[in-house]
Formats: sequence, structure tokens, C-alpha cells
Amino acid sequence: MNKVYRNTKKCTFARLKTAFFTIMKLKYLIIATCLVLASCTQKGKFTVTGHITDAADTVMYLEHLTLGNGVQVIDSVKLTEDGFYKMSGDTIGNPEFYRLRIGNQCINLAFDSTETVTVDASLKNMSFGYKVEGSGVCDTIRLLSLKLADLERQIRRVSDDRNYTIQERSDMIEQLISDYKTDVEMDIIQNRYGATYSYFACFQMLGGRLLFNPMNDKNDLAWIRAIANAWDQKYPGCQRTQNLFNIASEGRRNQAPPRRIVLDVDNDKIKELGIIDMTFPDINGTERTLSDLKGKVVLLDFTAFGIEGNQERTLQLRELYNKYHSSGFEIYQVSVDPDRHLWTQRCEHLPWVSVYCEEGVNSDMLKLYQVQAIPSYFLIDRNCDLRSRMEDIKDIKKAIESLL
Repeated sequence: MNKVYRNTKKCTFARLKTAFFTIMKLKYLIIATCLVLASCTQKGKFTVTGHITDAADTVMYLEHLTLGNGVQVIDSVKLTEDGFYKMSGDTIGNPEFYRLRIGNQCINLAFDSTETVTVDASLKNMSFGYKVEGSGVCDTIRLLSLKLADLERQIRRVSDDRNYTIQERSDMIEQLISDYKTDVEMDIIQNRYGATYSYFACFQMLGGRLLFNPMNDKNDLAWIRAIANAWDQKYPGCQRTQNLFNIASEGRRNQAPPRRIVLDVDNDKIKELGIIDMTFPDINGTERTLSDLKGKVVLLDFTAFGIEGNQERTLQLRELYNKYHSSGFEIYQVSVDPDRHLWTQRCEHLPWVSVYCEEGVNSDMLKLYQVQAIPSYFLIDRNCDLRSRMEDIKDIKKAIESLL
């Protein structure tokens, strides 16, 4: 009996011991797994370091060129006599664009992973005389910047040469631009559509305009679409991939036959609504009709995002929208910008109805509303009656409150 008891006791102890070690193993496995998962979700950091000579006591900024939120400073350093600096930022899993800036001098960079890049330069020729090590992408961006600077010098020489007529100079400049784009397409972009520098190349600016303009040029549209498809394979769902697809979609729409606008100015309907109705597409291509907002107090805003002071005015409109929207206030904003791409960039994150009128300032709708200047805005009450034309935004708050 005692022998059976002892054997049973030993077996029970052995099972408990086994169970204990099994639980401990599981515990350590869970802890280890959590640590691995935590390390996977942590953002990596990139580092840019080097020397900027002839720049003692100046402040250099590392800035993120965001898509939709402007330029954001992520690090800065005051340079000493030896010019040494070291700055860093978070990577986000897809390529992003940055720049080193001192005053008006800038060096464009791109990062998509944990890496260290060395950039050396003299402040005297920082934008074009710098050297970069540790990143083939950043070095190709450097070559693109040098190539664009050379194009600008050639264009200036042609512009200043009075041995040619204005038309001859214009034709020569267009040929220089065409040759430049062909070189970039063949030497940089072709067969490397998913490269970060291919994206960068498509957004180079010359004289305030995009060199690659898919809004008007079918060839440019084809290159943008190729890059968009490649980025969708490498970085599906990221903001810059979606931006490429948006631009390509706009390019296709812009190059389609002009949309015919039918103005419904039937006197009975005008009397019923109190407005001349209109329908224009928003950024997603959805047709938005003004009279669909009946039941709300509406600010009808004819504007252009490219005019001076627009950013400050947009902030004022956002303040109005945030204050009164929950009480039944809406904005129907009609852009007459000549550059549809600019409108797309500026209206992407606006909370109100922003539509695009491709006829621009020549639109019959502006004539029917007797718009004499841009911006111009009107207040429409809940019954869709046109109540007032506002000449100054400071008067709007009282008028809105009287209609809500």
C-alpha cells in the first residue's frame, strides 16, 4: 500500500514538474514574441551627417517635404567652425523626400529605410556643389538637380540672345525642354519606374511649372502612369502611390474631349430655387450639385488656389467651417484655377465641397453670377435662396449667424 502511494506521489510530482516547465516555456515564448512584434512596429531612423564648410554660426534645418502638409522641420543644428552636423528622422516604410536647408540654399534627399547618408558641401555652393555618400538614390537626385540647373543656364542664354526673334527663341527653349525630358526618361526613369528618383524626376519644376505635365501632354501621362503602377507594386496603399494615381486620373480626364456644360436657366426654376444651379466634379470625379445642399446655409465661393493670399483665406474659411458646420453650414467652393493639378494638391484635405470648373475664368457661370473679381462669394439660405454677395470675409460671421 505504501509502495503504491509512493509511486503515485512520484508520478504526480513528475507531472506537476513537467507542467511547470511547460508553462514557463510558454511564458518565455510569449514574452519573446511580444518583443519581436514590438521591434517590428517601431519606426526606424535615418541619419544624415557630414560637414558644411564656410557656415559657422548658421542654422541648418532638416525638413520633410510632406504630401499635403507642406514643409515640416524635423531637426536642426547650429553649425560650428568645423561645420560638422548630424541629424536624423523617422522612416515610415515608403520613400519620403527631405532637404537640408540653410537660408535659400537646399539639398534634396530621400530616405525609405534605416540608413546613414553623408553629405558634404560648402555654403558658398551648397545647392549644386555638394557630395553625397551612402545612398545611390540621393546621388541620382543630386545628378538630376545638376542637370536641371544646366537646363536653366541654357535657357537663360537663349533668352538673352537677341540674334533670334521671339518666336525662334521660344521654339529653341521648347526644344531644350523636350530634349531634357527625353534624356531623363531614357537615362533615369525607363525600366526603373519604381525608383524613388523616378518619382522625384516627375515633379521637377522649371520657371514655376512642372516639366512633366500629364494634364496636357499624353506622353507625360504615359510616364506618370508607368511610375504609378510600379509604385503600386512596391508600396501599395501609401499616400504617394495614391497621389500618382490621382494625377494620372486627372490627366486622363483633362485630355478627354471638353465637358459640355448645360446651364439650366429656366425662369421658373430660378424663381423656385432662388439661385442658378450648377454641377461640377470634385477631386474624386463625383459630380456635385449646388442645389443638393438645400436645407443648409451655403457659402458659394468662386476662387483660385493660385492667387496671392489664398492660404490665409483658406485658414479663415476653415475657421468658419469648424465653427458653424455642426449647425448646418456648408461651403461650395468652385475653383477656376488654370492648373488643375494645383487645385488637386490644395483641396485634397479640405472638409467642404470643393469642385473644379475647367472653363476657368471664361465660364458662363461666372458671368451669370456677375463675378467681377476672384475671389467672390455669396450666401445662400436654407431654402436655396441667394441672400447676399459678400465683399469682405470679415462681414460673413454675422451674416451666417443670421441665417442659421
